Amino acid sequence: MSEATVYDFSATDIKGNETSLADYRGKVLLIVNTASKCGFTPQFEGLQALHKDLGEKGFEVLGFPCNQFLSQDPGDDNAISQFCSLNYGVSFPMFAKIEVNGEGTHPLFRFLKKEARGVMGSEKVKWNFTKFLVNRDGAVVRRYAPTAKPEDIRADIEKLL
Repeated sequence: MSEATVYDFSATDIKGNETSLADYRGKVLLIVNTASKCGFTPQFEGLQALHKDLGEKGFEVLGFPCNQFLSQDPGDDNAISQFCSLNYGVSFPMFAKIEVNGEGTHPLFRFLKKEARGVMGSEKVKWNFTKFLVNRDGAVVRRYAPTAKPEDIRADIEKLL
């Protein structure tokens, strides 16, 4: 584990504004790479439910669209934002489309992958809806596979609240 935290990073939100993750200091975060046309896309519903139920206790979901897995999020940021809002009522922060693997990996995801490795120590994000749980101090606590449903993570989130 490094001394860096997620608060050392910034990202462009889905409306094009540069946002410092330090704005979320003191909150428990679930950072997720999302996609609009994936078999796991219905997880937006569960993520929104967590956001709604636990938001007042200091919890925030941060969604990062990614088109690196079978081009399952081909739209522009505006189309992605409309899709999430219209189909799943997403009100948690969504960010501009990023890359989570390869040379163009967003610095935040480079950090997350180093802090919480995947199966057999792999840093690579395997698919859409990989989730990273971050505590109130900005430290990465755990990585969850795309198959982990948001409701199955709830108890881990509540322990950190």
